[in-house]
Amino acid sequence: MAVPATASAAPAVTNACITSVPDKDSTTPQQICYTLFQPVGADARHPVPMVFHSHGWGGSRTTTASSFDKFLKAGYGVLSFDQRGFGEDKGKARIENIDYEGKDVEALVAVVSKLPWVLQDAKGDPRLGAIGGSYGGGYQFVGAFRELMDNKKPVFDALAPEITWWDLKGSLAPSEVVRNEWVSLLTAAGAQALPNEALEGTAFGAATGVWPKGQAPGVPDLDAFFLKNGPAWNVSQGRVLDIPMLFGQGITDTLFPLHQGLQNFAKAITPSARAKSIFVGYNGGHVLPNAFPQAVAPSDDPCSKQLAGGSFEDLTIKFFDHALKGKTNGLKGYGQYHLATANSTCTTVDSVTANKAFPVGTVATTQLASPPLAFEAAKGPIRIAGTPYLEGDMYAAGVNNRAFYALGVGTSPADAKVVQGNVLPINELLPVAGGKRSIELPSVAIDVPAGQSLFVMAMATNDMFVGFGNRTPGAVVLQNAVVRLPVVGK
Repeated sequence: MAVPATASAAPAVTNACITSVPDKDSTTPQQICYTLFQPVGADARHPVPMVFHSHGWGGSRTTTASSFDKFLKAGYGVLSFDQRGFGEDKGKARIENIDYEGKDVEALVAVVSKLPWVLQDAKGDPRLGAIGGSYGGGYQFVGAFRELMDNKKPVFDALAPEITWWDLKGSLAPSEVVRNEWVSLLTAAGAQALPNEALEGTAFGAATGVWPKGQAPGVPDLDAFFLKNGPAWNVSQGRVLDIPMLFGQGITDTLFPLHQGLQNFAKAITPSARAKSIFVGYNGGHVLPNAFPQAVAPSDDPCSKQLAGGSFEDLTIKFFDHALKGKTNGLKGYGQYHLATANSTCTTVDSVTANKAFPVGTVATTQLASPPLAFEAAKGPIRIAGTPYLEGDMYAAGVNNRAFYALGVGTSPADAKVVQGNVLPINELLPVAGGKRSIELPSVAIDVPAGQSLFVMAMATNDMFVGFGNRTPGAVVLQNAVVRLPVVGK
């Protein structure tokens, strides 16, 4: 039952709950609770656009108007809601599955489509934006894709997802090597909300160092559990969103790295929507202490400041003013990537594709855990922004060979540090003798000054993947190695 706030000069606040589709193997409707904020002056004669908000994993909705002060004063209504399994809801999280969380968002859209003070484009179609980071970015995609699936249009008119994923399995376990430090923390934070198959799967992975995908009777199948949990699956089904988006992605994020956001920008929206969208990469996001290897990992957002003179929130309001209200406000940078460098400057580029190759020679890991080895790729000054690749002929004598790679910067191999904190693994189950390999490296932005060099960093283990390092002693060697870099101003 709704509980309206008393009339005052402050925004009106309403707390309420609705029901949505039952959880798997249940017939009991799921309860989804929300808090609605009506800005001062909004009424049937002066309707305003609505902005949805939701929380990160393990969190709950926001119930204080002051948290949305800038949006409310800018003339936006806000609805913040508890996602399935969290807050007032006691069900199980399906981790942004289109059949569950997608239907929850759709039910909330139906609620605001009946509010007289919310601007409506058509029956059942409110003027609608959305904000939120991480899990609060995931609901934006699953809601828009669900509306597109059911109503032939996404209903949402603009989105501003931050630090979220393109492919959830690819984020949690790139090349099926599990980011075990993160998975352990996320499992603990959401244990009460996770279904048994997810809890059993993460426990199996932590114990064995192997990604569980139903390889044998009794082994959980996390491939099946995570199948529909992100934009990658929806795009594979032929769905793509034709709405403008403001993307915010953490370049130093070690859970949902920059490349996850780049994939969303490239594949989840149409070319016409991309021309009306903006991509911002900042130094931040999901960041844990990074003891091994040592890394250059600042925390700042120079690009939002450059574009809007303030924070990402300020940029979001300016973006929504144009996309939802049609204001001409001088905002620039549409269709481009604006990436914070490790040096805390902003680099704007039209492409993040590798465009120049540099020979590296032989790149090898140590046989066991030890500091990374650094191999010079290019001398400064050089600026790169985007996704690099390492190519070569691989040799590895053991089975279950794993190695981790990144770009580094320093004056010499001895002091080189990983750029913006990220590494990516390879996972070779069988011995390799000269097989051609192309290895994706973490997407980065770095301005390497004169006197320093860019290095390829190779290591046998990494603290984000604790327990998932090389399974058998022995070096992983790339001969005739070449690194392909997205060089700016080539």
